[in-house]
Amino acid sequence: MNRPPVVSAEEWQAERDKLLVKEKELTHALDDLAAQRRRLPMIRLKDDYVFTGPDGETGDLVSLFDGHNQLIIYHYMKQPGSDHLCVGCASLTDNLSPWAHLAPRGVRLILESVAPQEELEPLRQRFGWQIPWYSSYGSTFNEDMGTGGGFGVSVLLRDGDEVFRTWFTNGRGTDRLRLDFNLLDLTPYGRQEVWEDSPEGWPQTSTMGWLRLRDEY
Repeated sequence: MNRPPVVSAEEWQAERDKLLVKEKELTHALDDLAAQRRRLPMIRLKDDYVFTGPDGETGDLVSLFDGHNQLIIYHYMKQPGSDHLCVGCASLTDNLSPWAHLAPRGVRLILESVAPQEELEPLRQRFGWQIPWYSSYGSTFNEDMGTGGGFGVSVLLRDGDEVFRTWFTNGRGTDRLRLDFNLLDLTPYGRQEVWEDSPEGWPQTSTMGWLRLRDEY
């Protein structure tokens, strides 16, 4: 098995301290990025969308906030009538369970898909997800959010009955939502994917080719 070189405790600490400097620089850079994010302008959203919730209840965009003034939406890639289950979306959702700690800051976290609710709730039950999952089936919400039929994250702000969009990301921009990826990045072998800059001989497979639905490992 290929592995990192073995050194003395003193040598290890010296190398660790060098890396720690870079880690702290990154922490401060992320703090600065978050500060810039808080200063982004926003756009007003129309409120003629209709959503169906897990219990079959329908509501408008404001109702998704459930009394909160900030809303984080993960746009889960599930097309109407399709049997395809996006492993990336499912595995990311497995990581989403912090809403109890978001509420004190006025934030709610939900899933949204363009597929009808009757196709979503069985999946939520299958995987034991507690996060609310809403369907925007029959509306242009998913399209208006610019997901292109794919996945992404939107952040909305509510002021009374007015709703604004403040932020959006997709692709690798969603990595920070994934505790699993962030934990793997701490390990010697990382995510073990071909795009990573790893030492010669480190185990690597195709990007996300190793991921499975949680009940298929």
